[in-house]
Amino acid sequence: MDLERAVSFPDWKRVLEAETGLDRAVRSRYRWAIGEYLGHLKETKQRASLATAKAYFDGGAGNEMAREAVRWFFKAEERTRTPASMKRDGLAGNPKDQEGKKAEAADVAGAATEIVPEQMDRGKDGWERHLVDRLRIRHYQWRTEQTYREWAWKFAGWLGKKRMEEATGEDLKQYMTHLAAEKNVAASTQRQALNALVFFFREVLGREPGDLTGFQASRRPPRIPTVLTSAECLRLFDQLAGTTKLMAQLMYGAGLRLMELLRLRIMDVDLERGIVTVRSGKGGKDRVTVLPESLKGPLAQHLERLRKLFDEDRAEGAAGTWLPPPVEHKIRNAGKTWPWQWLFPSRQMAIDPRSGIRRRHHVQDSAFQTAIRRGAEGAKIAKRVTPHTLRHSFATHLLQAGHDIRTVQELLGHAAVETTMIYTHVLNKPGVTVRSPMDAGR
Repeated sequence: MDLERAVSFPDWKRVLEAETGLDRAVRSRYRWAIGEYLGHLKETKQRASLATAKAYFDGGAGNEMAREAVRWFFKAEERTRTPASMKRDGLAGNPKDQEGKKAEAADVAGAATEIVPEQMDRGKDGWERHLVDRLRIRHYQWRTEQTYREWAWKFAGWLGKKRMEEATGEDLKQYMTHLAAEKNVAASTQRQALNALVFFFREVLGREPGDLTGFQASRRPPRIPTVLTSAECLRLFDQLAGTTKLMAQLMYGAGLRLMELLRLRIMDVDLERGIVTVRSGKGGKDRVTVLPESLKGPLAQHLERLRKLFDEDRAEGAAGTWLPPPVEHKIRNAGKTWPWQWLFPSRQMAIDPRSGIRRRHHVQDSAFQTAIRRGAEGAKIAKRVTPHTLRHSFATHLLQAGHDIRTVQELLGHAAVETTMIYTHVLNKPGVTVRSPMDAGR
């Protein structure tokens, strides 16, 4: 298998445009990704080959779509090679030798699959694979992709024997009513399902679901959030240790959502200015929140430990951290630089389900959730405590301390102040102090 064979394919753009098996949008993405790869080769004065392609992606460049594009490049070059090029590469001459060389060439073409490892999660069914493709083209977060796929499969299960491709807008309306009337889901959950399935209709089925008015909307009122007292927070933290304790304290101290905490990068924590920058939070918005003074020392020590892990990963040639597609396209090797490392990385390397690349991810949410639950049990807190309880506590304690609700709204990243006002219902004393009749005369 000659991975070093230099490939010359000057007509690849013309061949790509004539590729009937790819739609226009895919061809456009392939053209861009192949151009990036060839531009890299020009800058580094290398020739196109399977070896240089593998080194290019192993170095952290490109994403899953780019890998597929370059894979197409090598396979298309193999299909369109002229007799002259076959002779040049030793594929002409003795018929028996030629067959052997052709077989070897087929192996070389097959080697391009090494660029796209088998561990990639591409979906189980045809419609799901199409859904995955559309989600990744639009650069949706992995968590959003999982959510949309999950709703699509729930909808498919509800349809029963009816194929997903045959689903209608009326089916969608009935399913929304089913969620409200039979599943009793919250209004936010119903909206999430509707968004996911409207995306499926438009992007996968290629049609509008039509008039969606008239289905039964969820009316389950929002629940008053569980809040810990300041003393309970301290008892919880005492049950935790190491990085888990630091994560819990930062989540409470900065009022972060769980995924906002886990997705923090080194550059997002400014110890000198005392701020935490949340990038692409809920609704895709950035915001700045407070960094507790008491955590500056522990965070500085944490960064020192991370620096050693970072140096070890670089010495071993590990792939860089996952990058948002816009950043990946502009700064190819940013994932290998210190500022872009996860603030709370996982101890072990893992396979990226999108690209199949083995790299270091951030801590898994399930592990942190379990640690918080067990910590609450150890602290003998008689409440249902989750990581999000720490965010609820942050907001409530700020309001208790007299901070205005607009400031708390900005720190939490709420789009509407009405969302923040839910915390006024869990204060020790409401806005109008009411004396219980039980206390009359005391």
